[in-house]
Amino acid sequence: MRADFDELASIGATPTGGVDRPSLSDAHLAARAWFRDRAAAAGLETRTDAAGNESAILAGAGPRTLLLGSHLDSVPSGGRFDGALGVVAALHVLLALQHAGVELPVALEAIDFTDEEGTLVGLLGSEALTGTLDPESLWAPRGGRAALLAGLERAGLHEDQLMRARRDPESLAGYLELHIEQGPLLERSGTQIGVVTSIVGARSHSLVFRGAAGHAGTTPMDARKDAGLAAAAFALAAEELVVRDFPGCVATVGDLRLEPGAYNVIPGTATVALEFRSPESGALDALEDALLGRARNEAAARYLELEVAPVGRWEPTPLDPGVCDAQALASVTRSGMIFVPSAGGLSHDPGELTAWDDCVNGANVLLKAALALAS
Repeated sequence: MRADFDELASIGATPTGGVDRPSLSDAHLAARAWFRDRAAAAGLETRTDAAGNESAILAGAGPRTLLLGSHLDSVPSGGRFDGALGVVAALHVLLALQHAGVELPVALEAIDFTDEEGTLVGLLGSEALTGTLDPESLWAPRGGRAALLAGLERAGLHEDQLMRARRDPESLAGYLELHIEQGPLLERSGTQIGVVTSIVGARSHSLVFRGAAGHAGTTPMDARKDAGLAAAAFALAAEELVVRDFPGCVATVGDLRLEPGAYNVIPGTATVALEFRSPESGALDALEDALLGRARNEAAARYLELEVAPVGRWEPTPLDPGVCDAQALASVTRSGMIFVPSAGGLSHDPGELTAWDDCVNGANVLLKAALALAS
């Protein structure tokens, strides 16, 4: 398993030790080809559905399928373990059972979902499989319409066919996913395995502050409509607001772009990528109102216009108490997610690291959980 993990990590590798495999990029497509070829070489059936989800399949005696997997795409300049560990471990569960000659009443399917990191749309493959993909999200995707269409073309996918990836819920026996913890709790408590009980909801918005560009040397400070200052003030206010009033929630300004973007020009436009998360729907609603209200206040204080465009929405997902489950699949089948510790709680970073013994522990829990569910 480690040899396969290391070989996969070489695809899209970065000089800092991570990987750069945004969804449907050339590097991501190469990683998917590696997965497909590795499974086929081992004698497993392979399949690519209409949403580009890649699967390796170990046949079972009955008509239902137990899904195991994660994703091979990464955030830009991300880490080696996020998503990829879950796919490699799922593949090796199939290989272990194949080698042992175990016959199960259900098929086992190791699956690599398309665009789980949200470079293009977010949860595109898993939502297509569950039949919950919103067509509107394709028209205004968080990564931009042009990037989505270009990615689909590179992958040989067709937008009007994506919905054909839907599976009948009756055909599914469940879903299990191994993943690194994206935080420090397991490591801090000395715990080897975490069983996820709920997945937080998240919402993302594009905020555009519109002021007036002007000469940076001749425009007095009190005569400026500086969009950059409004965006910066909002970013600081968002942190203060969440820390003070919304314990258990988080908010992030993940991108801030100023235009025209020159040393000697006052920013006339500032575009802010805002995301916020909470485990409770009510708190998520309240946080959304508070954050957007604060953005409007910052714009008004500097006599600017503000445009707000929602670009993503995922509701909090309570998990199956008998399994504990993963977000998109939980709406249609029993699902579970297994965490292993991440050194320093680091994730979405080239320095992301999980001790290999912990990876093996997680793969064994995935194997035994799969056997229990399949039986």
